[in-house]
Amino acid sequence: MYDFMDMDFGNESTPTASAPYLPEASDCMRCGLCVNGCPTFRLFQIQEESPRSRVRTLSKILLENESISAKERQHLDNCVQCRACETVCPSKMQYGDLFDQAQAKLAKPPQGLAKWALALIAHKNWRARLMPWLALYLHSGLQKPLRQSGILKKLGLADAEAMLNKPAVGNLAKHYPSSRAKQGQVALFTGCIGEHFDRTTLDAAIKLLNAVGFDVIVPSEQGCCGAIHQHNGQDASALIEHNIAVFNSLEVDAVIHTATGCGAMLSEYPKSSSEAAYFFAGRLQDISDFLLAHWPEDLKLLPLPEKIAVQEPCSQRNVLKNQQTVYDLLAKIPELKVQPLVDNALCCGAGGSYMLTHPDNAKQLRALKQEAIKTAATKVVSSNYACAAFLNAAKESSIIHPLQVLAGQLP
Repeated sequence: MYDFMDMDFGNESTPTASAPYLPEASDCMRCGLCVNGCPTFRLFQIQEESPRSRVRTLSKILLENESISAKERQHLDNCVQCRACETVCPSKMQYGDLFDQAQAKLAKPPQGLAKWALALIAHKNWRARLMPWLALYLHSGLQKPLRQSGILKKLGLADAEAMLNKPAVGNLAKHYPSSRAKQGQVALFTGCIGEHFDRTTLDAAIKLLNAVGFDVIVPSEQGCCGAIHQHNGQDASALIEHNIAVFNSLEVDAVIHTATGCGAMLSEYPKSSSEAAYFFAGRLQDISDFLLAHWPEDLKLLPLPEKIAVQEPCSQRNVLKNQQTVYDLLAKIPELKVQPLVDNALCCGAGGSYMLTHPDNAKQLRALKQEAIKTAATKVVSSNYACAAFLNAAKESSIIHPLQVLAGQLP
């Protein structure tokens, strides 16, 4: 079935004393362990939609410097970038990094709506000016007639508009002091989208950090993590360097992120190999890990006699690999029963901007995830805003961040 399984792409690369081992596309062993876990292979059931077929394309682009066909480009772009293939690869192939390199090599300057969307993500002041208008639109009653008119679909805005919820118009305060015996001080990374559309989670994060004895600083100068730009082949270096400079200038014990999608990107900043990037990485922590490590023994949460299922985002399972901390944190709530969502290994289809660039594929994956949610017959939590927003847009579920559940049970 796989006609390239015995192809010799070249000699294996060897590690050096000064750099971590980064397998090249040629190091794929063609073992097939990655195939069944691939979301697009599950949808299409053809070899071209499998990781190892994409590795062949990556090899052409990055190692052999060959041009690829329109079909090969289509199958490459169909990748959700969930990175499930990395977790089972015996060659320890860093597929996500290779994919980004290939996208950067193939990328052209963004046009039309993509150009404006990337500009809005990159410019915080532009987003802030847009929020009052979005809030007005959501309260105006124009949503229903606009959706029925088909104008949004013609403009390519229908899928993005379907995920809109009420944005936070005002800014977070710069400093939130703890009323408990102080353990230290942390900085909170808010994210470009989450800052406006996931304010409830950020408020819960601040409340919990204060409750365990940490003052919280929210630097207003911070910007987007750069993930959307990088995964779409655009240069994210300015965004990365800006955030590193902003957070490295602060006297804090840790830099905390709440959305695992942002966290996955932030955790890979050291790829720039600068001393500043490694200093940033040394203080970066996912909020679940941080809360669990610093939870005071005398802080008891109120009982919650309910059942909750945990949706494990790909960014958490396959990059951060800290999904267990969510279960351990929720276990601190008396009487709460926690279970994993069935088929957690399957991507929900959000994939950063994938839900907008490949809506048909994304919606098929969402439908599979929604079936698992229906089977769960319980409340569902997710540690990534994009996953929750995309799943909630189907209007079949109401998924919240586990921090909101925890904060709700504080005494």
